[in-house]
Amino acid sequence: MPRRFAATDLHGCLRTFRYLVEQELRLLPTDTLYLLGDYVNKGPDSGGLLAYLMQLQDNGYRVRCLRGNHDQELLDAAHGRHEKMWVTEAERTMTLASFGVAQAEAIPARYLAWLDALPYELELPDFVLVHAGYNFALPPSQMRNDHYTMLNTKHFVFDPTRLAGKRLLHGHVPTPLGEVQAKVAARAGAIGLDTGGVYRHNPELRHLAALNLDTWELHLAENREEPYPIAKR
Repeated sequence: MPRRFAATDLHGCLRTFRYLVEQELRLLPTDTLYLLGDYVNKGPDSGGLLAYLMQLQDNGYRVRCLRGNHDQELLDAAHGRHEKMWVTEAERTMTLASFGVAQAEAIPARYLAWLDALPYELELPDFVLVHAGYNFALPPSQMRNDHYTMLNTKHFVFDPTRLAGKRLLHGHVPTPLGEVQAKVAARAGAIGLDTGGVYRHNPELRHLAALNLDTWELHLAENREEPYPIAKR
């Protein structure tokens, strides 16, 4: 039977993500993997991770990807808008080096075109998927076109009536693994799946998590990258 999985906030952790896909999930071409954004920045191999996602799709795997705030910021930087791009110079250097360039404007066009085509949300029969969340105080039509909030919000009051009673899956806010496991066990109405996989120093984070949307099993891959510079969180 085809399986459905959702994961998020990969942040250039290619080795960890490949382990999750190939060893933990053993993803099949008949499965669908939904990814909720933030493929780049913070981690060691943003370019390699995007190339791997493209390769999976080119090879017939059903990998459906949403846009995250870091993906948007990389696009903005490639068009000369660097205001909020990188927290540290080490992160900037690491991200650009993964694409083989010294300036964001030189990132190869195929990566930028792929990022620019990413949707802001996906709707399934039983779930709505978005990177960060929604402003549930807005009318539904405005709520789902408020792209800034959909990419960036860190706080919202979940209202399932605004999503036709469907559950919400999102990422964006790194959350201790135990808290995510508790939400999944309770089958909560809104679940954040960002278990902070890129934060390799923090034992409460440093995992990529993939949720089976039918069995509710939470699959985990602990950070497997070679050491890289990142602030502790």
